[in-house]
Amino acid sequence: MTQGSNTWNESDERHATLLNNAQAVRALCAAIEGTLGPKGLDVMLVGPNGDVIITNDGVTILESMDVSHPIAKLVIQVARAQQHEVGDGTTTATVLAGALVQAGVEQVVEGVPAAKVAAGVEHGVNIARELLQERAIPIQGFDDPLLHQAVHIAGREHNDIVQLVMDAARAVGIHQLQSPQYRFADSIVAHEKAKNEWFEGLLLKQKPLQQEWHSKRENCRVVVMQDSLEPEAMDEHLLTTEAGFEQYMRLKASFMEQLQELHALHVGFIVLERGIAPEAEQFCLDHEIMVIQRVSREDVKKVAKLTGAKPLKRSALHKDQEALRSMLGNAELVYYDERLERVRLYAGKTSEYTARTDKLVTMIVGASTREVVGERVRIAADAAAALQAAVQSGILPGGGATELALAYKLERYRETVRGMEAFGIAAVAHALRKPMSQIVLNAGFNPLEKLEEARAAQASEGTDTIGIHCDTGSLMDTLKAGIVDPAQVKLHALAAAGEVACAVLRIHTVIKMKSQ
Repeated sequence: MTQGSNTWNESDERHATLLNNAQAVRALCAAIEGTLGPKGLDVMLVGPNGDVIITNDGVTILESMDVSHPIAKLVIQVARAQQHEVGDGTTTATVLAGALVQAGVEQVVEGVPAAKVAAGVEHGVNIARELLQERAIPIQGFDDPLLHQAVHIAGREHNDIVQLVMDAARAVGIHQLQSPQYRFADSIVAHEKAKNEWFEGLLLKQKPLQQEWHSKRENCRVVVMQDSLEPEAMDEHLLTTEAGFEQYMRLKASFMEQLQELHALHVGFIVLERGIAPEAEQFCLDHEIMVIQRVSREDVKKVAKLTGAKPLKRSALHKDQEALRSMLGNAELVYYDERLERVRLYAGKTSEYTARTDKLVTMIVGASTREVVGERVRIAADAAAALQAAVQSGILPGGGATELALAYKLERYRETVRGMEAFGIAAVAHALRKPMSQIVLNAGFNPLEKLEEARAAQASEGTDTIGIHCDTGSLMDTLKAGIVDPAQVKLHALAAAGEVACAVLRIHTVIKMKSQ
């Protein structure tokens, strides 16, 4: 055995953990790389009971995979973070993470200290994100064709979904879409019995009590309770005494008076987080008050926001009429949609509501089957998330053109950096070539050849927008062609990929913990 082979074996053993982790990342990324770009294909996921999902949505694929390797699970967290923060670009984030890990590992195996590579990766990612932010093109309102193109691409060219998302966004307004606390994609509801539509209001999944008699109310006051609608509770042992029973009857009589007070205030709709007493249910039936119970805390808050009602506890029913009136909300229309088996709630057209900038809309996405509607709602969620991200951060040329330009910039910047951190910066530059490389490969062309063509054209024309046409393989201006992505998608994907790559590079040993 030669001295060279001895050195190789020692190096291989020293980096065994790193190489094993890198292989896990590579295997995971390979499962979704084929979905990237306009020529990307779908993945069929098969469950243990024969359940089938056909999709090219990155986070759906990753979260449905049977994964046991801890590093692979870490990469999946990248996709989840991308989905949670931006709602789109999960495949890009994962592919970038895989490319960064691979490029960084190659540097470490060549002898560069892992800590230096990780530090260089972190530095390179920060520089690249600054360059991305400088290049972002602001959106000029809902009529901006670049905004429509970003939604069109994220919506995978489903024109009906794109139109649905654009129309609903206009109702929501630019101001609310720019709020980091608002998630436009959360407004989407899937239903296999529905047609695509949006409306200003909420769709509640609970059926109203006795919907056969009270399926519709118009222009009514609304009570929202984070509680149950029942008399005050008493200890059961007190009911065995005469005094206790008298107190129980007084409490029950007081409760019925409170219900009469609600009726006098023209309450027509009651939303309860918990249950309802039988006598209250009968009262509401007799007085044509629609009631839904067991509503989630999140939906209770949404109803309160939509109608202007203040969420009440049971003790609030003791307040005088004027105080109670100020806590009620307004609804223009509440009715039970028998086809969807859901309650539709429309806000009251009060001056206070119409003046608000935080409107609530619901987008209903339908299809013929449950499997198809599941994929369509994922597409709609991507389109909605892309629209909001574009409004918040602007857009950038897509198709990997921007990343390729940044790779060239980082390669030039690397030459000015002293020390071994420069190798980490080089790893970032290498990884930034991956999106276009994979898109071109999925389109059936040679990535090495096409990337060099695009890079040379960018340099000669002094532009970052030159990419590859996936139908012909020819050069094109991606911005003029309307191939654009929200800047926020790329910014967060790069940051998340850099974090996971640095984490993987810094892991020296994996130790199994003992059972607790």
